[in-house]
Amino acid sequence: MLGLSLWQPSAHLPLGLALLTALALGVLHGVTPDEHTWPITFSYAIGSYSTRRGLVAGVVFSTAFTLQRAAASELSYLALARWMQAPPVQGVVYVVAGTAMALAGRHILRRRADRAAAPPSAQGHPVPLPLAALHGFIAGWGFGAFATVLYTVLAPAMPSAALGWAPGFCFGIGTLLVQAGAGACFGRWSRRRGLGEDAGRAIATRVAGRTLAYGGLAFIAAGALVLLAPRPASLSVITPLEVHNLHHIGIGFVLAVGVVAGIGATSLWSETRRATRPMAPSPPSGSRG
Repeated sequence: MLGLSLWQPSAHLPLGLALLTALALGVLHGVTPDEHTWPITFSYAIGSYSTRRGLVAGVVFSTAFTLQRAAASELSYLALARWMQAPPVQGVVYVVAGTAMALAGRHILRRRADRAAAPPSAQGHPVPLPLAALHGFIAGWGFGAFATVLYTVLAPAMPSAALGWAPGFCFGIGTLLVQAGAGACFGRWSRRRGLGEDAGRAIATRVAGRTLAYGGLAFIAAGALVLLAPRPASLSVITPLEVHNLHHIGIGFVLAVGVVAGIGATSLWSETRRATRPMAPSPPSGSRG
């Protein structure tokens, strides 16, 4: 009897169960460390400096990601997506996504100084949401364990080409539900640092810019490694966890955790610590050196 399996779903699932599996896999995809979602959602949500704006950033990014997955799912049903599985494609996606991240980070850091003097009510969204949408669409073309199941098992299980897009769409919606919540949490976290409005906003924007800028360089380096040395880039550590993104610990996991924790969270901690550090008392006016 066929049932819901997120590890090895059957290739002969009925329509309803196939779509439910895609939705559940999307939720799991949003929860587990993934280089195509975590770094970008973290960057834009942290920079939003607001629970609501962080949620919006997560929704905007994930909506574009959902549209891409729906399109790729349709291509897979039509047996036109074999090229996405080629290792060079992953390298190209890393380079393109990394370039977009680095340019966005540079833009945010340069823009921050110009916006600092404006009152909060006139500043609008601290980070450009169209960039989040662009990143969502670019990142969606990455091919990993979840994409393998989606494109080789669930999309072909659809009864006709009219529904070929449906598994990808459901997968994207599952990811969106998690990323929207994560965006809200990251936005709230950046605000609850015990800082004043102006200082907190400046730090959040600076951290977002740095995470995108330096994270983008990390993605470009990873893409170059995949393209120039595909065998070393494909090395991974196998764990006993039968969970996609956690069974094989490879370059994608390193990028996801490294950018969010190594660059983003560390930068937020250091900037907050610097802002809350007591200032050294000024020497008496009559003292001599």
